[in-house]
Amino acid sequence: MAEEKKVEAVEETAKPAKKKAAKKEEVKAPAHTFAKATHHDFEVIVAPHITEKTMALMQNANKVTIKVADKANKIEIKDAFQRIFQVKVTDVKVINQRAKETTRGSRYKGTISGYKKAVVTIAEGEAIDLFKE
Repeated sequence: MAEEKKVEAVEETAKPAKKKAAKKEEVKAPAHTFAKATHHDFEVIVAPHITEKTMALMQNANKVTIKVADKANKIEIKDAFQRIFQVKVTDVKVINQRAKETTRGSRYKGTISGYKKAVVTIAEGEAIDLFKE
């Protein structure tokens, strides 16, 4: 009878250890792993487009606005962004900003160059820091 009590006590102490191990495995979320960024990725994404409107989009809707190469398409932009920043992209919207004529003072005419920009939506729960030091 004393041996049976010892065996039951040993089994009870072993069970909680297994539960703790199982909980630790559940906590681990699958991390998105993307390939290393290539030279082409840095040619596709030119620079971040920083304005008050884009900063509000970044904070409220988890969207990042960037200037991209003129020949880049949505698939290239998505792949390059994921590789560079290591985050999951859910959507890409592309806008062609046309060139504008302007005056420099009252006498001199000039133009503001056109460019292509993309609004990239990042998956829920992920974030990036554009202003790393």
